[in-house]
Amino acid sequence: MLDTVPLQSRFLDHADYYARWSGLAIGIVVAQQLVTMKSDDITMPLVFAITTFGLCAVGGVLLGDALTLRPQEAVRTASLAPRLVRDQVPPRMAPLLLLQAASLVTLLVIGAVTASSAPDRIGGAGRVITVICEGMRASLGPWPGLYYSGPMFAALAVGTPVCVWALRRIAHGPGDDQQRRDRAWAITGAWGLLVSSQVLLVVLMIFVALTEKACAGPLGAATIVVICPMGLLSLFTFGWSLVTVVAPRAVDDEAVGDGTFDDE
Repeated sequence: MLDTVPLQSRFLDHADYYARWSGLAIGIVVAQQLVTMKSDDITMPLVFAITTFGLCAVGGVLLGDALTLRPQEAVRTASLAPRLVRDQVPPRMAPLLLLQAASLVTLLVIGAVTASSAPDRIGGAGRVITVICEGMRASLGPWPGLYYSGPMFAALAVGTPVCVWALRRIAHGPGDDQQRRDRAWAITGAWGLLVSSQVLLVVLMIFVALTEKACAGPLGAATIVVICPMGLLSLFTFGWSLVTVVAPRAVDDEAVGDGTFDDE
C-alpha cells in the first residue's frame, strides 16, 4: 500500500521527541545560569537549579505528549476491561520512584523539624542544624530546612499532580498500546528526574553537613549510613529516567509484547 501519510503528520510524528529533548536542553541551560547567579548562600542557587531542571523536563514531556498525533479512525473497538494507570507505567520502576518520593518528603519534613536559623540570620528560616560539640553549640549546614526545602516542596506540588493527570488522560484516551506505553513511560521518567535529582541534592546536603565537623556523633554516623544507599539508588533512577525521557523505547519492558491489545 502506498504511503498516504501527509508530510505534516510525518513531521509531527517526531515533534514529541523534539519537545522532550528541548525541555532537557532548556533545563540544563537555565540550571547553569541559576548555579552561577550571585548569592550570599552557595546552596540556594543549586536548589533552584535542580528544581528548575526537573520542572523543565516535566514541561518538555508534557508538551511532547500534547503534540503527539492521535489515531483518526472513524470506527474503533475496545475491550470491556477498563484501562488503569498502573498498567501503563513501568511495572518495576514506578513503585521504586514512588518509594523515593516518599523518602524525599520524609527527609524534607525531618529536615524542616530539626533545622534552626543560621547564626548570621537570626529569625530566618531554618538552614542549619544545631548540635552539641565538645560541650559547645555548633551549627552544621547546609541542612534541608524550610529555607531550602520550600522550593523542593513547591516543585513536587506542581509537578506531581500534573503528571498524574497526564497519566490518567493517557490511560483513558485514544492511541494504540505501544503509543500509550511510550507516552506514559516518558512522563514517568520526567517525574523521576524531578524526584531523583532532589533526593540526590538532599542526600548531598545532609552528607556535607554531618561530615563538616567531627560533631555529628553516633546518630549522625548512622544517618550517613542510611542516606548513602539512597544517594546511590537515586543515581541509578536518575540515569534510567533520563534515558526514558530521551528514548522511551530504549528501555526494556517485559510487560509489553505479551499479546494483549485492548484497542484492536
